[in-house]
Amino acid sequence: MLALVFTVSLLFTTSPAPADGVYGHVNFPNSGSPAAQADFLSGLALLHDFEYPAAADAFRRAEAMDPSFAMAYWGEAMTFNHPVWMQQDLKAARDALNKLALTPPARRAKAKTEREKGYFDALEILYGDGSKEERDFRFEDAMAKLYARYPDDVDAAAFYGLAILGTAHAGRDIAIYMRAAGVLEEAWINHRDHPGLVHYLIHSYDDPAHAPLGLRAARIYAKIAPDAGHAQHMTSHIFLALGMWREVVEANIAGMADVDRMRKAEGKGPARCGHYASWLEYAYLQLGQTDKARSAVASCGASLESQAMDHPGMSMDPDASLIGSFANMRLRYLLDSGDWTGEMAGLVLPKTAGAGARLDFAFAKAMGEIMQGHHDAARLALAELEAVSHEVADIETKRGASDPSYRVRPEIFLLEARALLAEQDGDFTGAERLMLQAVSLEDKLPIAFGPPTIDKPSHEILGEFLLRRGRKDEAHAEFEKAVARTPGRRLTEQGFEATFTSKATQGLR
Repeated sequence: MLALVFTVSLLFTTSPAPADGVYGHVNFPNSGSPAAQADFLSGLALLHDFEYPAAADAFRRAEAMDPSFAMAYWGEAMTFNHPVWMQQDLKAARDALNKLALTPPARRAKAKTEREKGYFDALEILYGDGSKEERDFRFEDAMAKLYARYPDDVDAAAFYGLAILGTAHAGRDIAIYMRAAGVLEEAWINHRDHPGLVHYLIHSYDDPAHAPLGLRAARIYAKIAPDAGHAQHMTSHIFLALGMWREVVEANIAGMADVDRMRKAEGKGPARCGHYASWLEYAYLQLGQTDKARSAVASCGASLESQAMDHPGMSMDPDASLIGSFANMRLRYLLDSGDWTGEMAGLVLPKTAGAGARLDFAFAKAMGEIMQGHHDAARLALAELEAVSHEVADIETKRGASDPSYRVRPEIFLLEARALLAEQDGDFTGAERLMLQAVSLEDKLPIAFGPPTIDKPSHEILGEFLLRRGRKDEAHAEFEKAVARTPGRRLTEQGFEATFTSKATQGLR
């Protein structure tokens, strides 16, 4: 196995790196003992790569080697805050800090340099009083002050940039993301191989309008941290936003290989559901490789059968559970392939599925019946979709997330299904009105940093409808808008090209 690569400049000592993988070059002066250095630096690199469980393990090993090493406990606590994902395990973080000392002043006293005390001051804010959103903003301010005091500290710059991204609570906010990019770009001038700077720059730029700016970082991040699954996958954030589908495939195959290597070391089988598998399947669909996409869904389904203990909870994020991942991958396959009579269409949702997975199955059922012209079955399926849509919307409303995407998603699904059913009934005016309502709702949502949150984009579905009505100029305008949100999407591109032909597309897809 490859050796972990570090460039180490310490206040007191230098130690060799452990032989457990290449996760990036890090340079972090600290006051820990020589015995704790390798594990601490391993944890720091993994932290920048968002390999949070492995990072926490590394920091705990550093704590065991040097129980008085304050920054090891700081590192472990940092692994429980996931800013871009808007996740935080407050209790676990406080428990980690309490192992060092029970109060903020006592912990600060154990930090041996003023710089280390500054890192602890910021961390105490992150896990202190107030709501998560309030603490996120105060943490950003604290990291800004730390970076201003230590402008040559590349990790302070990286964590400051990440803290800025962590204040975009309502989803992508261009002003916030560009402010983070400004901090990160300045530091990146002199630290081209720092895993945190490169990683967070990709996050700053992973939308269609700004993705060209992130291509430099995407081209090198996989080389900087070749054994970090998230680093391999992360490059595809830029590739997907640019419609570079072969690169998306390669990145996620590499990411899954790294994950499987780590799982094998833990005695676990390969991972075939989740974030990387979903992006891989979506890329296959955009390349028109439906057999490979279908195989990806089937592999996830097989994993689901072999791992019965899956607790999806209340999250609508399909990556939050095996069942959610499977349901969403299946939905994307059916919508993009049009394979409404094949094996995938007949699969049954496990009884333990949460509301998010049931929503995806219900939407797939309604769309399948509509596309096949089964009017009575379509109306029954639409009633089922309405019921689960209301359930999901109620859950999301009570959850009170600032990002409205999962709260609005079921309403858009309902509008799209109702619109297509109205069209089949000959109510073209009503169908168009419903599609325009869906477009209006989707346009207000933040652009997803990956496959579209609205699995059948509303501008695409409206463009297809207008083509069927022979209104090519209007359809052309809708497909242009769809391409702007999802560059390189196969069905959108096909619709766009059809607006240049002499005949409008006939019949529902």
